[in-house]
Amino acid sequence: MTSSTIERPAPVKNRASKQRSARTGAGSAPLFGLPAAAVVALLLYLPFLWTTYVSFTDYDGLASPVWSGLANYKAMFSDPDLIGALVNTLLWVVGMVTLPVVLGLLIAVLTYGHRWGTWLRLPFLLPYAISGVAVGVIWGFVLQPDGALGQALGYFGLPGAHTGWLQAGPGNTLMMVVAVTWQAAGVNALLFVIGLQSIPAEPLEAARLDGADGFRLFLHHLWPQLRPITTVVIGLSIVGSLKTFDVVWVMTQGGPGTSSETLALSMYKETFVLNDYGQGAAIALFLSLVTFAASILYLRYQLSDGDSR
Repeated sequence: MTSSTIERPAPVKNRASKQRSARTGAGSAPLFGLPAAAVVALLLYLPFLWTTYVSFTDYDGLASPVWSGLANYKAMFSDPDLIGALVNTLLWVVGMVTLPVVLGLLIAVLTYGHRWGTWLRLPFLLPYAISGVAVGVIWGFVLQPDGALGQALGYFGLPGAHTGWLQAGPGNTLMMVVAVTWQAAGVNALLFVIGLQSIPAEPLEAARLDGADGFRLFLHHLWPQLRPITTVVIGLSIVGSLKTFDVVWVMTQGGPGTSSETLALSMYKETFVLNDYGQGAAIALFLSLVTFAASILYLRYQLSDGDSR
């Protein structure tokens, strides 16, 4: 006679206790996020709120802030130097979205699939390992009057040997964009290579069989599929260019005069050089809002354009 074991259902009492334990665990889960939320609030939101308050005051960092309303913002938008800093910041945005991105894409496409591609990209990637201050020091020696660039031009008998590359705007801003391009092109190339590696090989092989090669293959088959990584690269370039400070401070300190100042540099000077914390906070808040708005608008445009396709 064969005996069989009949599985009995769990008692209702045990099931109810398990359900209560699950509800208790789910209810206590947000508690584990409270320390992280407290740290974020302490290190991010509270300083932002304090900066916002200070931007509406007259404050020198020592005495108590005195409420001044919109005086700092009116002074900011009526100051020709700050308007020039805004123009230079826009030049940085255009330059950083153009030069490092295009050069990085070119390096990635030309070296991808090459036998020595990794080694060919390495010299472009090494500058990214050094700091922005070091980039400013190196290119300061290169671009100073009778510096490395001037000596090279003079050796080959080319014009511009004694040009003061950093002595007048907007040329000094454009030359500093070139300096940062030297640093940023390699990492952009690396990101584009990652994008190229994610493209399936079969459609490309089919396109080659149909006669697509060279620029036609890139324009109609590679470029559309690089759209996601291009969105990331351009987004990072926009945010980074709006916050440019270290290279400008090391190479020109915003000079001569204020010809190469950016908003970030003006914020620093107003706050820590002139001790006008209210004006510096107003510039900081304006720069933060511009950076946030530019990021949101760019991402919304990219996402909406992608959905339309």
